[in-house]
Parts: sequence; C-alpha cells; structure tokens
Amino acid sequence: MYGPTAAHKTLPMNTHLLVRNLENGKEMIVRVNDRGPFVKGRIIDMTLAGARKIGFVDKGTARVRITALGEAATFRQGNRTVERFVGHPDFTKGEFFVQIGSFEDRENAIRLKEKMRGLGKEALILSYDRGDRKFYRVRLRAGSTLSAAEHLEKVLNVSDFPDAFVVAR
Repeated sequence: MYGPTAAHKTLPMNTHLLVRNLENGKEMIVRVNDRGPFVKGRIIDMTLAGARKIGFVDKGTARVRITALGEAATFRQGNRTVERFVGHPDFTKGEFFVQIGSFEDRENAIRLKEKMRGLGKEALILSYDRGDRKFYRVRLRAGSTLSAAEHLEKVLNVSDFPDAFVVAR
C-alpha cells in the first residue's frame, strides 16, 4: 500500500511503468505487482503512496498516461551495480483471459462455471486472498493475443456479462 507499485490487468508482472498525471504533470515510476483494477474503464490501480505522490489521493481517480519501461534487471558495471530496463518483446501476446465474475461465496463461482460449461465454454475458478476476504474469480480462456481477448470481452459485454474484462496471466 505504501510502495511504488500498481495493479494492471494485462501488462506482465514486474513491468515498470512511468505514470503521469495528465491533470498536473506529476509523474513517478511504479512496478506492476498485482492484477486489477477490476472497475470498468480504469487502466491502473495505484497504491496510496503513488496516488499521494502524483497528486490525486484526495480525488481518488485521475486521468493518467502510462508508459511501459520494461522489466528492471540488475547488472554489474565495474565496482557498482546498476539497474536498467529490459523491454518486453510484445505486450499484445501472452496468455489472456476474460473475467466474468468474482464471488466471496465459492458456490456462486461454481454455479457460473457450470452455466458456462452448459454453453460449451470452459471456465476457470481462481481464488484470491486479499487478506481480509477471499474471492473466487471466474475466467474464460481468451487465447494468446490481446486482440482475441478484447473481441471476446466485447461479445460478453453485449450478452450476459456487461462487466467482463480482459486479464493477462
């Protein structure tokens, strides 16, 4: 909560991002260490410390621009250790899912999974322990490209799942 980290739905874990608040120009570098945000239309969740540093802690949200810098790698340079960003080859390829539900009651997640099986779709249930509560997230495999996942998300949004969203593993 107090570190320079953030949650992003599709960028690889440990990717460092430059986050710039478009309303005041303040910026900082954060590391993706979690998935989220799980609110439609939001692209990143910042920690409290991050929100404070770039000036939107009182508002709760802000318009931001994110730039993926890559994953930090440590190298020896003479007597010292330096950190440099190693870029990821392609953020649009990977293992993508569309989340269609999140429940505190595991039985509700199982019912949704069975409903999807009845429709010919295989769903996964992933548990997530937030510390104070446990959630059971129901996801459909969406393929190996971001565009395929976004297409499935749109199809689900206009059918029974208006809050479905893409998540990378």
